Order: sequence, then structure tokens, then C-alpha cells
Amino acid sequence: MSSPLVAIGEVAPPTATVDLKLEVVVIPVADVDRTKRFYERLGWRVDGDFTNGPDWRAVQMTPPGSPCSIHFGKGITAAEPGSVRNLYLTVSDLATARTELIARGADVSEPFHFTSIGGAPLPGLHPDGRSYSSYATFSDPDGNSWLLQEITTRLPGRGFSSLDVATLTALLKDAEHVHGQHAQTAPKHDWSDWYAAYIVARAEGRTAEDAAAAGTRHVDATARGGRP
Repeated sequence: MSSPLVAIGEVAPPTATVDLKLEVVVIPVADVDRTKRFYERLGWRVDGDFTNGPDWRAVQMTPPGSPCSIHFGKGITAAEPGSVRNLYLTVSDLATARTELIARGADVSEPFHFTSIGGAPLPGLHPDGRSYSSYATFSDPDGNSWLLQEITTRLPGRGFSSLDVATLTALLKDAEHVHGQHAQTAPKHDWSDWYAAYIVARAEGRTAEDAAAAGTRHVDATARGGRP
């Protein structure tokens, strides 16, 4: 007997137990070597260039600081070259990123912004510097386009797109501040245990309060010789 249809939202989905991390996006191109030279000029890392006869080739490249890479080549996609639109590249400083990309040969548009979700684009950076609201675009030689989006403060639960020195420094300072507030009530512990659990939780996008609770649970479990 078949199960009755259930309206969306009536039953909560099961909690995910396995990470599903976006690793690679395939972009269709006409000239592999031309595309490879273009992204190399932008400073993207060449992770590999693999061939298997005259009809198959795959190049993997990664933007600076990105956990996700791109693939392009021959025989790896049937999509029309240049048909990918507005792949997001997030940056912490749009003006600086735009200047650097132009210096490396990309034809980057003027900045534009939105005053509301779904609103019409307006010229210039967002006047209030609002996170997620300032953009610019550029394309590769085939027309696959990239959308630069300035993110200075992430939405709750979104975590960090990359963990560079500046980001880690900010996390350590944040952990130091919050740890001072919670150290008195936490079990006796090595500060590094609390910091590690706190920073991982913050990097996953959890609030400072939730991250502090994770740090306390971790040091408590460590003190008992177990795991949280």
C-alpha cells in the first residue's frame, strides 16, 4: 500500500549525519588552454591537468582562499561553452578585489547594490556598507560569468567561507573574550580544549552563546575522559 502524500513542512526531515561539502563546479569552455591561462592570470591555483587521449582532458583550478574548485576541459560536460551564469565569489572587500582582478586582466563591472531582496540593482557600493548587498561581475573568455559579492558579516548558521589569518585572529580574540566570561563556571580545564571547541562551533556559524556551551561540554567531557 502506498504512503499518503505529506504536505511540505508537516514532517521534519531527519538530521543529516554525513557532511556534504561542495568540492567542484564544472564550467563548459571551448578552448581549454585559453581558459587555463585566463584563470592563472587571476591567481587561481592549478591543482591538476589530466588527459586521457585526444578527446578527454580535465583541468582543476581553485580561487584563492576557496574550499571549492572548478573543472573544465574536454569530454567532461555537454553544456554549451559559456552557458554558466553568476557563480558566486564572496569577498570581504569588494573595492580591493575588483582592483586586483582588473590589474590581472579581468573585465570587472562597476560595483552595484540592492536596497532590498528582489529589488532593482543600483550603481555603486551599498551606501550603508550592508553585508551581502554589494556586487560586481566579470566573465571568462567563453562568457561563463562570476558574481562578486561582498560579505563582511555572515548570517547566523552560515559559518566562514575560508579560514585565513585575519579570520582566525578574529576568532581567537572572540574566543578569548567569551572564555573570560565562562571560565569561572566551566570545569577546570586546559584553555586550548575550550578554545578549540568554541572556534570550531563559531566557524560552523553557531552563535557565541552556543559555541561557549560547546566549549564547556567539550572540556567537561575531556575531564571525564570521554567525548562530548
